[in-house]
Amino acid sequence: MPESRSARGPGSRPAAGRVVVAGASGLIGGALVESLRADGVEVTTLVRRPPEADHEVEWLTTDAPLDPAVLDGADAVVGLNGASIGRFPWTPSYKAALLWSRITPTRAIARAVRERGTDAPHFVSASAVGYYGSQPGVRLTEAAPRGESFLADLCAEWESAAHGAGEQAAVTLLRTAPVVHEDGVLKPLLVLTKLGASGPIGRGTQAWPWISLNDEVRAIRHVIDTRLTGPVNLSGPTRATANDLGFALAVRMNRPFLLRAPVWGMRLVLGADATEAILTSDAHVIPERLEESGFEFRHPTVEDAVAAAVPAAA
Repeated sequence: MPESRSARGPGSRPAAGRVVVAGASGLIGGALVESLRADGVEVTTLVRRPPEADHEVEWLTTDAPLDPAVLDGADAVVGLNGASIGRFPWTPSYKAALLWSRITPTRAIARAVRERGTDAPHFVSASAVGYYGSQPGVRLTEAAPRGESFLADLCAEWESAAHGAGEQAAVTLLRTAPVVHEDGVLKPLLVLTKLGASGPIGRGTQAWPWISLNDEVRAIRHVIDTRLTGPVNLSGPTRATANDLGFALAVRMNRPFLLRAPVWGMRLVLGADATEAILTSDAHVIPERLEESGFEFRHPTVEDAVAAAVPAAA
């Protein structure tokens, strides 16, 4: 469970007074809302169903735009919508869903922020480290160029939609790494590891960006509190390979790590786009702006993140 700000020590900045969150039903969104409310922050959630509580606002169920008045008095609006990239295969229809579920909500929030003008809250918009594609041997800070893949193109469109908030708006682009959690990047790996069927994915030495759920939430709150704008890499500070993550999980669960998954097999089962964008992509992502702004990671290594997410085997 993400810690509340009250547990972070005397040097913590005061929490925001009110935050609007879209995508609160997801892994990151749910943890963020829990963390904010634990510190007494008022949170309004945007939901795609009839509201069931005073803090919920229905949206995207009709063609009506998001009412800018929903943002009245908010310090920040956080957009975390998006269908899971961990669902396979990426059929043409699912690729369309991946795009729609990100671009449409982001455009709706950006429009509402733009219409608020100088009264607009800080717009904190999700993106992903998939922006960089596969760039072996390159240290990928926020200044690195966009890569070449379906996921890189999707992220570029996603970020462009956020910039629709206008030049006056304070906009942050959260280039988030896969989250080390049982409902995140570990979900398919846990099944294989329990069965004793885990092992290197492809060559296994490709750099895999990662972040713990606790640090993801803490980083988003840090971005809100410091009003850090522009692209920000939300990725762990220590380089890890696919083998490092898989082996750490196997050790934690006291299971073998032996069976290599061939690239041709993954392409056959999962599709080329998903295989190349997620499993065999090589991207050493550096959280340069986070660290320069004073953020300190609670889980600085992938082994720390795995230990926080998975109970040790008896």
